[in-house]
This record gives sequence, structure tokens and C-alpha cells, in this order.
Amino acid sequence: MKTTLVFGASLKTNRYSNLAVNRLVDHNIKIEAFGLRKGKIRGIQIKTNLSEIQNIHTITLYIGPARQPEYIDKILQINPKRVIFNPGTENPEFYKILESKGIEVVVACTLVLLATGQY
Repeated sequence: MKTTLVFGASLKTNRYSNLAVNRLVDHNIKIEAFGLRKGKIRGIQIKTNLSEIQNIHTITLYIGPARQPEYIDKILQINPKRVIFNPGTENPEFYKILESKGIEVVVACTLVLLATGQY
């Protein structure tokens, strides 16, 4: 089964990353979560160490462009097949880096993709 990493997961229920974890669970998609604070969302442990995360097909990104540079190398090490840039995370420079490594870039909202069956 393909695994999705929610990158920037938050315990705050009003955050889109939190909603994404919930919707991915609702759709029976295997997920991992990475965030700044440990905790659980619907039984999914939020990890704070990326070295614990592997075998990821899709990363759905919930960190803005200003914070992305510190994670680019780590995301490349995870080597996902695709990265979804949710609204507010768009970064054309990062797109080029990912595409140069053969990683598919999707600029879309994970919640909309799930709701419309396009995930």
C-alpha cells in the first residue's frame, strides 16, 4: 500500500494539516505524520524526527516556502514519488529541484483531491 506523509502536521484541529490527516484516515490511506510537536491525530503518531520515516510514496506539504529550505535535503532523502504543494506552500524553485530528481510535483489541495476522487 502506498504511504502518504503529512509534512507539517499539527495537533491544532483548526489547521488544514490536521484536517488532512483526518480525511486521509477516512479514506483508508496509510499515512505517516511529521510535525514540530509529538502527539496523535486519530491514532496517527506525529513524529518529530524525519529519520524515522521511510517508504513514502506521497508527501503532502503543509509548511510555507520560508521554512522549506531547511527540509529540502531531508525530503530528497525520503525520495517520494510525488509532492503535493497545498495552498500557501507553492514554491517554483523547489518544484524544479524535485522535478530534476524525477519526483512528480502537484500544486493542489489534498482535501479537494480526496473529495473529488483525484487523490
